[in-house]
Amino acid sequence: MKTPRLSWLPRSVLLAALPFSVLQAWADTATTSTSAPEAKYQGAASPLASEPMHQNINPKAPPMTEAEFTHAKQIYFERCAGCHGVLRKGATGKPLTPDITLTRGTEYLKTFIKYGSPAGMPNWGTSGELTDAQVDLMARYVQQEPPTPPEFGMKDMLGTWKVLIPPEKRPTHKENNLDVANLFSVTLRDAGQIALIDGNSKQIVSVLKTGYAVHISRLSQSGRYLYVIGRDGKINLIDLWMAKPDTVAEIRIGLEARSVETSKFKGFEDKLAVAGAYWPPQYVIMDGNSLKPLKIVGTRGMTVDNEYHPEPRVASIVASHYKPEFVINAKETGKIMMVNYSDLSNLKTTTIDAAKFLHDGGFDTTGRYFMVAANASNKVAVVDTKLDKLAALVDVGKTPHPGRGANFVDPQYGPVWATGHLGDDSISLIGTDPDKHKASLEGGAGTQGAGRWFAVHQDSPEIPQSVGGYRAEPGCRGEPEYCRV
Repeated sequence: MKTPRLSWLPRSVLLAALPFSVLQAWADTATTSTSAPEAKYQGAASPLASEPMHQNINPKAPPMTEAEFTHAKQIYFERCAGCHGVLRKGATGKPLTPDITLTRGTEYLKTFIKYGSPAGMPNWGTSGELTDAQVDLMARYVQQEPPTPPEFGMKDMLGTWKVLIPPEKRPTHKENNLDVANLFSVTLRDAGQIALIDGNSKQIVSVLKTGYAVHISRLSQSGRYLYVIGRDGKINLIDLWMAKPDTVAEIRIGLEARSVETSKFKGFEDKLAVAGAYWPPQYVIMDGNSLKPLKIVGTRGMTVDNEYHPEPRVASIVASHYKPEFVINAKETGKIMMVNYSDLSNLKTTTIDAAKFLHDGGFDTTGRYFMVAANASNKVAVVDTKLDKLAALVDVGKTPHPGRGANFVDPQYGPVWATGHLGDDSISLIGTDPDKHKASLEGGAGTQGAGRWFAVHQDSPEIPQSVGGYRAEPGCRGEPEYCRV
């Protein structure tokens, strides 16, 4: 079943759902824009473009000079790696390994790159994003052996780790009057900064230098610390108790990253932090007060389709409130890892098979169920963090992209969780308390966990003031797959 499409739903609802107001302002640049919103998102620039890599010229491939290879590598990581993967093994986009590209040939590849495809490949040439010379360059580049970025291990991390103000020299009490519950961490993307804005006075409290294109700002359980991670893997630990909040520690946990979180379970508040990397594919558990790296765990392995994947990027991470666990999502494998951090020397992990490709998400109103987008499958996976089980896989619109999602109470369907999409202009709502709303949600269920998780659908904004334009029923087919109420 699918969920309601509410193009009239105010965007402010999505922001209001966040317990700590995090506003991320993204400014498109010439190096990341394409002709379609989905392509802009998937093909966003990678910090790996500037990393030194080994050039391995394939003797069967068209010749390239070192300068051409370097230029093409930069274009690839600015435009293509988001869809096709660092190693070109394929992700949202198709694999571009030499065994495939050599058989296609340069002229075929030039046509494909220039004109794109209905399946989502942008028309890089005809849109004006790449010149004909650059199209030719990329057609030759993808026939070479893909260069491999360097790994990033404990020694590398420790080389970037800085404790600017040790914990014992930090304030022992709050030295400002900031209302942390109404404080915004605003991403100044291309400047490599965040701005802290007081929601009450609307004044800028501080502008802090961070990593490139901050992706997540996450508050600690106590409300004292703000953890900020950039796409280049740099984490800033910001002490909000200081008279003027500032960075007290920093580290780089990889060459490209997206996610950071802190321990929330009772007895572990603020003690640990965890961050996930896109490259190398791994997550890192750190001391929460200093960011000292304690444990590195790789995510390379099998997908839910039982195929090996060499670079499962770590997407969203949240902390359970029911157990001392982090919920870590491996994008390409479609697997969710419930990582118990109570004993780092004997790490216990429960792995849940969900769907590809896991991206972002957040909790329902109870804080028990984690809702995460599987954007290549057009589904939302529902994880029961109390039982460490998959509660449901719910069909939604094309390429769900919820951020943390929005929770609110609908007058007919009760508590619902909402997501927007990159692939269409709908809003999808999932009923998160169907036990008390069986009459409204009769017959609906996710593809798993039948009888609990439901998706209702509004087909058109012309159906005003209603979430339930359709009711999902067994046996309904067609597009959309609903029976009209």
